[in-house]
Amino acid sequence: MSDVTRILSALEQGDPKAAEELLPLVYDELRKLAAHKMANEAPGQTLQPTALVHEAYLRLVHVPRTQNWDGRGHFFAAAAEAMRRILVESARHKQRIRHGGGQERIDLSDVGVAAPLDDKIILVNDALESLAIEDPVQAEVVKLRFFAGLSNAEAAVVVGMSEKTVQRYWSHAKAWLYGYIRGRQ
Repeated sequence: MSDVTRILSALEQGDPKAAEELLPLVYDELRKLAAHKMANEAPGQTLQPTALVHEAYLRLVHVPRTQNWDGRGHFFAAAAEAMRRILVESARHKQRIRHGGGQERIDLSDVGVAAPLDDKIILVNDALESLAIEDPVQAEVVKLRFFAGLSNAEAAVVVGMSEKTVQRYWSHAKAWLYGYIRGRQ
């Protein structure tokens, strides 16, 4: 049993010190996940990888009801899902008219227009929700690959499948999502 799994188990039991022990063990990996996702964001993004990690961690650990973690893989899959939801919420927030929705940011130093990816994030999220209705396992593979930045091998461990099956699901899901998004634009 890994240290992370042991601490997650202690957290389930209600140990108040477990949350403090967990963060140093998972922080670097969560930071890598957030940095990977934020690398695909538009320039001028106000949400930083550190803030994304902290918000996701708070949503996972500091909740009123006890979480039942099935181990390290389950925790990181939940972290990827939390990060996805935070990015979608942020994108929707920016699209609201009172927060400048529909306006493009202009960097005055070089007078170049930054192309916002918020619409794309929301399109991917909507497509992912539709895919989850049709095939929840493929949707989980997309979350792990696209939002968490895991490799096929890492995602295979999390979902409990062979790497080849995850690769096949990933290929099919990308084609399905492309068709869905293309039909919505």
